[in-house]
Amino acid sequence: MNEWNYDIFWKEALKQIREKISEIDNSMWFKNIRYYGSGKNKIILSVPSTFYKEQVTQKFSDLILSTISELTGSVMEIEFIVKQVTTQIGKEENTNGYKESEPKNKVKNSKSKQQITGKDTLEKNSNLRRDYVFDNFVIGESNTFAANACIAISKNPGKAYNPCLIYGGVGLGKTHLIQSIGNYILDNFKGMKVEYVTAEQFTNDFIRLLGEGEMYKFKNKYRKVDVLLIDDIHFLGKKMSTQEELFHTFNALYDYNKQMVFTSDRPVSELKNLTDRLRSRFSRGLNVDLQPPRYETKFAILKQKLETLGTNLDDEILDLICKNVTTNVRDLEAALTKLIAYGELLNKKITMDIAKEQLKDEFSNPRHGNITIDIIQKIVADYFNLSQNDLRGKKRTKAITFPRQIAMYITREITEYSTTEVGVDFGGRDHTTVMHACQRIESKLKSDPSLESIIQNLIRMIKENRINS
Repeated sequence: MNEWNYDIFWKEALKQIREKISEIDNSMWFKNIRYYGSGKNKIILSVPSTFYKEQVTQKFSDLILSTISELTGSVMEIEFIVKQVTTQIGKEENTNGYKESEPKNKVKNSKSKQQITGKDTLEKNSNLRRDYVFDNFVIGESNTFAANACIAISKNPGKAYNPCLIYGGVGLGKTHLIQSIGNYILDNFKGMKVEYVTAEQFTNDFIRLLGEGEMYKFKNKYRKVDVLLIDDIHFLGKKMSTQEELFHTFNALYDYNKQMVFTSDRPVSELKNLTDRLRSRFSRGLNVDLQPPRYETKFAILKQKLETLGTNLDDEILDLICKNVTTNVRDLEAALTKLIAYGELLNKKITMDIAKEQLKDEFSNPRHGNITIDIIQKIVADYFNLSQNDLRGKKRTKAITFPRQIAMYITREITEYSTTEVGVDFGGRDHTTVMHACQRIESKLKSDPSLESIIQNLIRMIKENRINS
């Protein structure tokens, strides 16, 4: 056996992996992976397309790396190359007939952005995804401020906008931006220590090390860094001991001008069960929001995704996705991925009819539809025998206030509008008024079971109005 021939290790790893995954995942992904070659602490695997490469990297990178490393006893690197399928007539073609963006021989001479680099990543920060960089973050009108702030932070860590809080709904790019900061600093400021964790990981570390009586390890990990990046701080609600520790960690880093960046699904003012002193710390620096992308940004995101995958779809199909998915980037890419997977696995060119059929369930989701605040106000006002002007007006009688609160609550439940946007459409009210309205309805739902029936009936009427409109 060649000194660096890991073929036998891959075969054994494949056996072990197949015992841990479902039959569907095995059939869909691992049956199309082939051992291609190897080098020192590196195994090269071939897949039939760039789409396969990205999907396997995202879904199974940790499993593959841990299995291979355990078998070989060393930190391994897994590299994927795109090797096209050989047909019966001896020609090489892609599995779905789409043109690949990379020639076959190109990947052998340079590392792909999508390869799983265990060695480099572990040496820098095992939690950072190396494909989350500013270069592939599409900047549009809805995220320009946030993106430029993050770039400025990356170039001057600890000096520009410290701390920074990025907030916005699910799938709008918060994690991409915060990890891009970490990756940029690691690549451009040698010797700087960057720590990225989710709030859940931060909490788990605190609980584990506190229970083991080794809090010094926790403090060494989080208070001796140059850059601390914590994702999803809304997870900290009601976790008072963890909040207390984060407060002290914050102070320790802030006093030494160490950069801190946090993300949340809502503004600090809307975070429930957060201590006042921690809330004041988050508010001390720069707070920037991410809004759902507009049409032009969505189209650019899909175009970039296709270019990365080396795949093409007609612009009319991209237009269909952009017009029907109005929530976030994650949902947008999920729709695109479904179409590409359909074409890859069934070896079919995606037509408009296929796209409509395959995405009909996604498009019927009310979150993607044209549910507006105006529609919600109209349905709720009609139900309570009021006018829309009553809901938008200044009157505070019980006969109007209660329906108004219900309309605000439903708007927050079934749409992506922020409390600020809701307040504007309800007569220019402050976002705290919307928060109070939602809290009142949530409280009443616990004591009045009949209210749940009323709200669900209203939501059903709103959805039906959207489908028929």
